[in-house]
Amino acid sequence: MHQPTTTPRPSIYYDYRVHAPWLPSRHGPQPRHPVLIAGAGPAGMVTALELARHGVPSVLVTAELQVSQGSRAIVFTRRSMEILQQVGVDRRMSENGLPWRFGNSIYQGRTVFRMEAPHDADDRFFPMLNIQQQYLEEYLLDACAAQPLIDLRWGNKLVRIEPRADHVRATLDTPEGEYTLEADWLVAADGGRSGIREQLGLKLEGASYEGRFVIADIRIDLPLPTERLAFFDPVWNPGNTILMHREPHGIWRVDYQLPPGEEPDEALRPESLKARIDAQLAMIGHAGTPWEMDWCSVYSARALTLPDYRHGRVLFTGDAAHLLPIFGVRGANTGFQDAQALGWQLAFVVKGLAGQALLANYSAERVGAAREIIDEAGKSTRFMAPPSRGFRLLRDAVLSLSLTQDFVRPLYHWRTSRPHEYTRSMLNSPGDDNALFTAGPGHGAPPRNVRLGADDFLLDHLGGGFELLYFTEAAAVPQPLQDVVAAVRARGVALRVTAIGARAPVQGAEQTLADADGHLRQRYGVRASGAAYLLRPDQHVCARWLTLDATRLQAALDQALPR
Repeated sequence: MHQPTTTPRPSIYYDYRVHAPWLPSRHGPQPRHPVLIAGAGPAGMVTALELARHGVPSVLVTAELQVSQGSRAIVFTRRSMEILQQVGVDRRMSENGLPWRFGNSIYQGRTVFRMEAPHDADDRFFPMLNIQQQYLEEYLLDACAAQPLIDLRWGNKLVRIEPRADHVRATLDTPEGEYTLEADWLVAADGGRSGIREQLGLKLEGASYEGRFVIADIRIDLPLPTERLAFFDPVWNPGNTILMHREPHGIWRVDYQLPPGEEPDEALRPESLKARIDAQLAMIGHAGTPWEMDWCSVYSARALTLPDYRHGRVLFTGDAAHLLPIFGVRGANTGFQDAQALGWQLAFVVKGLAGQALLANYSAERVGAAREIIDEAGKSTRFMAPPSRGFRLLRDAVLSLSLTQDFVRPLYHWRTSRPHEYTRSMLNSPGDDNALFTAGPGHGAPPRNVRLGADDFLLDHLGGGFELLYFTEAAAVPQPLQDVVAAVRARGVALRVTAIGARAPVQGAEQTLADADGHLRQRYGVRASGAAYLLRPDQHVCARWLTLDATRLQAALDQALPR
């Protein structure tokens, strides 16, 4: 009998709410559900919200009664914010988070490299935003509670699964005992220690690094800007690395690397934490500044992934699918991209709008993304925490040379998380004009945002299904194109047409964006009327044309919706 804790978790800045458990005795017999999602962390909740956005109900279960313990993920990227905009929580994130775009690498008291993330007037969101994971989960929970297609069950621990040919039978434990639930599909979003992964006997592939880091969240008043601070080979922690980030509510994150062989229990002793945090504060010129501990933990850098995210009727996402180093803010941010990709593709399969090949595509795309991240994150991790004597010699040479030589300083760059481009996706149209464009987002890339006016951006007007961006100054979309759009909609596929460039509403388009100065067309590499982009429901480009006709549009839609 699962008995989750009913005591609010302690925090000096966040008021944890304890939710009532979902009890089977208070509900009738359980029907088979389309989707069961195990894990109500960020990846699980975004998956549920994406499914709901496409009209698919889900049951979302968690063993807990509260949101996550401690701040955990604190840095969210621009693309993550664009994904969160689709599920309706971006404004609360922006209102309460701390935006930033600069990172500093410091060696022997000198800033030897200053990272500047790109940001211009076309970006609604900053490159990075700092806010604790508890707040993100709170905002997502409120969005889930407002969505009638999401059945969130607190205090329900998934303990066993029985995969069948056409469904999964799950056993869930609650404070009053077990019950069974059947679902056509099971989404495993149950985190880095995934019980579902273990039950299926699946192994992660990749590398685990031995270097351990302490994460400590402290409340302290420091007169420093919201910028990433990375200290290499500091006097009080020789040969190791320290990171610092400002968080909302007067909290600072301090990450410091442990000497080889030190065990987590020893590192988390109060006297050890105090000595090291005091030493770090003294090193940056704030010795004696009072501080208070909120939360601390120990982590190791890992770069691991499942080789396949689909196993029969079970689909993996987030940390259940992969474990990625935090350097470059890759954990939760990668999970959002997983959830967005899985949400629309699973929804289309559930609704019968595409065949199960779409789920093989989900796995191929996101495993490819994880492997790309592992390659880049491995480089960052080997620099931040050298795994061998050879790597340490190389890192130390870079540190020494960076004091006098500009050419080595870019090696400090932490290769920040970026959205994966599905350039080899099976959904990309092979017969379009992708190779002929000289600018704009190509096959598999996410869209480029464009400022249209005060508090008005292109991505504010997109979302919900497939999007056809049709560039024209004519009064109407050509009738053959309208006929293809109507036929696709008759199948139940959401496809919206946005006309760009005309001064008056265009017949056959749901909305018209004027683009009087041609800036939007320039950003998309379009020079003449009749060009177009087709975006998938996750907004990634699957086709683009310098000149679009009905035959080519139909071919692209057939490619993006495999039967």
